[in-house]
Amino acid sequence: MTEESKLYPGARRATDEDSSLIDATKPTTGELDLEARSSLRRLTRGTSAYTDEQADGYDVEYRKLRLEKVILVGVWTEGTVQQIEARLEELAALAETAGSEIADITYQKRDKPDAGTYIGRGKVDELRHIVVETGADTVIADGELSPGQMIALEKALDVKVIDRTMLILDIFAQHAKSKEGKAQVALAQMEYLITRVRGWGGALSRQAGGRAGANGGVGLRGPGETKIEADRRRLRADMARLRKEIASMKTSRDIKRERRDSAAIAQVAIAGYTNAGKSSLINALTGAGVLVEDALFATLDPTTRRAELADGRAVIFTDTVGFVRHLPTQLVEAFRSTLEEVMAADVVLHVVDGSDPFPLEQIVAVNKVIGEIVEETGEHAPPEILVVNKIDKADPLVLAELRHRLDDVVFVSAHSGEGISELETRLELFLNSLDSQVDLHVPFDRGDVVARVHELGTVLSESYDEHGTHLEVRLPAQVAAELKEFTVEQ
Repeated sequence: MTEESKLYPGARRATDEDSSLIDATKPTTGELDLEARSSLRRLTRGTSAYTDEQADGYDVEYRKLRLEKVILVGVWTEGTVQQIEARLEELAALAETAGSEIADITYQKRDKPDAGTYIGRGKVDELRHIVVETGADTVIADGELSPGQMIALEKALDVKVIDRTMLILDIFAQHAKSKEGKAQVALAQMEYLITRVRGWGGALSRQAGGRAGANGGVGLRGPGETKIEADRRRLRADMARLRKEIASMKTSRDIKRERRDSAAIAQVAIAGYTNAGKSSLINALTGAGVLVEDALFATLDPTTRRAELADGRAVIFTDTVGFVRHLPTQLVEAFRSTLEEVMAADVVLHVVDGSDPFPLEQIVAVNKVIGEIVEETGEHAPPEILVVNKIDKADPLVLAELRHRLDDVVFVSAHSGEGISELETRLELFLNSLDSQVDLHVPFDRGDVVARVHELGTVLSESYDEHGTHLEVRLPAQVAAELKEFTVEQ
């Protein structure tokens, strides 16, 4: 089979100037013949000679670190051609965010991933030829590999093999800035690696116990402890230490959150899929200057900013880490700070990337993660306002489908500012629905109460008499209860 025959009939190979995988106008699965359906489809973005490092026979673990050239491998088990290509494009974006150069992208039609090698032994041979042809350093699988699959692929390909989970963990390790974020990433990595610790050659041998003699001396001869067992023991000790550190950091978070709660200021969490434009949106709403980068997982540490809405109400916005399809369980467990911010908010702005080919899948992925947290904690998820962002870059047909499929959605562009005022209005109306409308009569010597009412509520009318200030105001229920002594009974 020629290289071009591995692509769909009528498909075109992408170049550096044209990074799309395959033309969207392709036959459906049912129209493909048996040979085409079982073939290994690939996209090559560039080739190079077989590297000296592969030819010299060194194990992959000892190669010099540099900008890695990677091959992406996927298994198409369900969905359309466009969906598997979109998933591989997302994997490519993850790999580039991690600092890799994409050498090739391949995927194969199977009922389910092969239990031994993920893609099947026959396809492993084809992948080996692609590795030699492109001079790749690493193969990344679009799924979670078992330890056995990872070892089998590394032995067959003689290059490093990682899966989607390891890739996401690596990105988090690069982007975490705060002490807590770094500790959470380290814990997540250890939880993932502890079941995948393995040795090479002599590293598997038993360690002799004791000091005297090569075999440990009198009374100390025996099997000892393997290198793998020692590594796992150290990992468990480090994990216990990190859990204690993270628990101590949680106390500081709880104190800060209690201060915000006592201030009775509405809290708005901005959540959604990674790279959906959450940080850009919080900048458009508050002018906060939060880091904005066209990369996956640019924001890992929750960022809190205070702002005022058009009606003068003070609001706290919290920018959170993005979610992604098949988010590793270790990260869901470790990144409690972000999830707690979402669950503690009065309302969540659920941001969706309107320029994505399948935005509805993003919504499902985010709701799945939040649903897991709700089920585990037993808490109720806060109400949400669905926000479709990047409408200036979106396909009009995709936007039309979203308008048809979704109810009560705000369409905005954080870049151009389109729809931002509508979003602010929608947010004001929602927060007003949570308020209590009360009449207050405040003596002139309690100017602090009047100032607090102006800060936390929406003043509908204000008048004066010889005894003090009369206010008709909408206030958070908590504040209204605290000011009950000034309430005028109707």
